Amino acid sequence: MPAADKQLDHRIEIQIRSQLNIPPDYGIKIGARTKSEFPGYDKLPVTFSHNSASQTVEFYLSADNKTLIRMSKMDLSHDPSEMVSVKDRPFRGGAEAKVTIVNFDDLECPFCARMHRELFPETIARYGDKVKIVYKDFPLVDLHPWALHAAVDANCLATQSADAYWAFVDHVHDNGAEINGATRDLSVSDAALDKLAKDEGAQHKLNTATLATCLSAQDTAKIKASMAEGNGLGVEATPTLYINGERLEGAEGTDKLWPAIDRALEQAGVTPPPPAAKPPAVGPATEPPATKPQGQ
Repeated sequence: MPAADKQLDHRIEIQIRSQLNIPPDYGIKIGARTKSEFPGYDKLPVTFSHNSASQTVEFYLSADNKTLIRMSKMDLSHDPSEMVSVKDRPFRGGAEAKVTIVNFDDLECPFCARMHRELFPETIARYGDKVKIVYKDFPLVDLHPWALHAAVDANCLATQSADAYWAFVDHVHDNGAEINGATRDLSVSDAALDKLAKDEGAQHKLNTATLATCLSAQDTAKIKASMAEGNGLGVEATPTLYINGERLEGAEGTDKLWPAIDRALEQAGVTPPPPAAKPPAVGPATEPPATKPQGQ
């Protein structure tokens, strides 16, 4: 490599380390520049490595070698309100609502429980059938041992009754400590979840044999499909909400949640409810979401 190219690569590496606060034990390798779709700029791949893991990020370098740009492309070819599938999912709110709130939820996550209390009853009471609220499964299995089992049980109920599904979700989010048990024995938690599901099935007059077979099988296919969809969207934490495509991450209070819903309603041509005098908020303005471990 010519000395001039080495010097340029060194300048680029120093700027990247400084501007992006790259840890000193991370390696950086500058790739070969290629023609880009932007006049006056070339594509420049930069590979970051740490231990055995690596990731390549695309930068853009000006033809005169004086400007380096890191850009995020945004796909405007799709309606953001349709970016998450809600087909065949239980919902609360209006079936024909023009605003859909999708929550990637973990039933063992305490911040998800906090968000659940914001949505029900506060938010659904305010907006009624103007919104449709749908939960998608995103159990952080490395952090929450019984979250996957809970999601399977909830979906077993959902195949027969949306009301039974929501009753189960309400109870789990309100009684996470009880399900954990005094010893935090996973078999005890799983048994408690199965009992709760069977109790809801009996209360809602479901086919008990069908439900029992589903609970026993513990088929995770639907859950993993939902998790894959979340991964494809870049979901890394729970709760993560999409309000007609606008993303909110963390257990936000209604002071952040309701303005986002109002924006979506206005965009859809629906008049939002009158502003509340003092929107209730839970805890600090933003609760830190539960986040899946790196590499999951």
